[in-house]
Amino acid sequence: MITVTAAKELIRTNCQALSPVTMPLLQAAGKTLAHDIWAPNDIPAFPQSSMDGYAISYKSWKTYGLLDLFGEIAAGRGDSIELPDGKAFRIFTGAPVPFGADTVVMQEKCRVVEDELSIDDPSLKAGDNVRPVGSEISKGALALEKGTLLTPAAIGFLAGIGITEVSIYPSPSISIIVTGNELQTPGNPLSYGQVYESNSLTLSAALQQLSLHLKETYRVEDQLETLTKTLGHAIEQSDIVLITGGISVGDYDFTLKAAMQCGAETVFHKIKQKPGKPILFAKKGTKLVFGLPGNPASVLTCFYEYVLLAISMLQNRSVTLAKKTAPLEKEIKKPAGITHYLKGHFNGTTVLPLDGQESYKLNSFAKANCLIMLPEEVTQCQTGEAAEIHLLPQ
Repeated sequence: MITVTAAKELIRTNCQALSPVTMPLLQAAGKTLAHDIWAPNDIPAFPQSSMDGYAISYKSWKTYGLLDLFGEIAAGRGDSIELPDGKAFRIFTGAPVPFGADTVVMQEKCRVVEDELSIDDPSLKAGDNVRPVGSEISKGALALEKGTLLTPAAIGFLAGIGITEVSIYPSPSISIIVTGNELQTPGNPLSYGQVYESNSLTLSAALQQLSLHLKETYRVEDQLETLTKTLGHAIEQSDIVLITGGISVGDYDFTLKAAMQCGAETVFHKIKQKPGKPILFAKKGTKLVFGLPGNPASVLTCFYEYVLLAISMLQNRSVTLAKKTAPLEKEIKKPAGITHYLKGHFNGTTVLPLDGQESYKLNSFAKANCLIMLPEEVTQCQTGEAAEIHLLPQ
């Protein structure tokens, strides 16, 4: 049995980013860039008006005072235009500033009488309201670095410099295997000794919330041969396989044996924590296998604390829980030598440990918005004492 810290370090050292793939720009939203991107053009590619107004030569205005209107320029005009001395153009936002002009005066500062322009702007300076060539980015400059998260703003920026496709680290494909002879599909009547199966829905919803791809969900009985065959197929099809149940030491717990028979190497099995002590992490090549305990609260705790870390490594993007500290609203006691993860509710200032901490109870998890992490060495936390909390996705 290993510590929480050791387990997370083993995940980090045993997971590498997936091979980059190239995809259309919009489809890459939310992914991480796998290469540097350099600007193929100056942006803007021409001197551009930043507002509606009048394009002038600052020197001409200072010389003549009044300027004659010579025409207008709208955004998108493509022909070359030159401003004669002593003249002005009506111009609109985004339009190219004509040759010979170096300044745009906002229309609110101007008055036109019989096609003569007078300007009342004592603070006007040469170059005002003109976006120079390459003022956003110059041709050949580094636009975005490898490792940048492609947010909506990043997608828009790349589109604005003419990029249509990018190389990104893909999200892993994930399969779920649910084990347990006692499980019944929700909606069907329960026989004596049965419980409704919820772990697959819990994990599927967690993946969906994080925009992660669920490849397949399998349901198998507690039989070694069946589980081994299903696991082997899932490993071939997916980057990560999540197995719920069958990971303890009972006569019908076959997850560890099935992983070994599939050729997966055990990285660790059992962590000094509650809930989720018997968790398994194994590898077959670059494929990852997590054996999660069957109790619903254990499944979700282990997913958030360990599976998310592996997903982060594979897609080279952090999707792990945000951490902070908050004072406790009530006292907590626990034994030494084991890390506890408690379901809690954080109100923005303090955190309340919820009732119903048992690993088979998901009702308290449904009300939680954080996990309270109490490290091994801690045995008691007083009311008002600061504790580390991990904020759950909302």
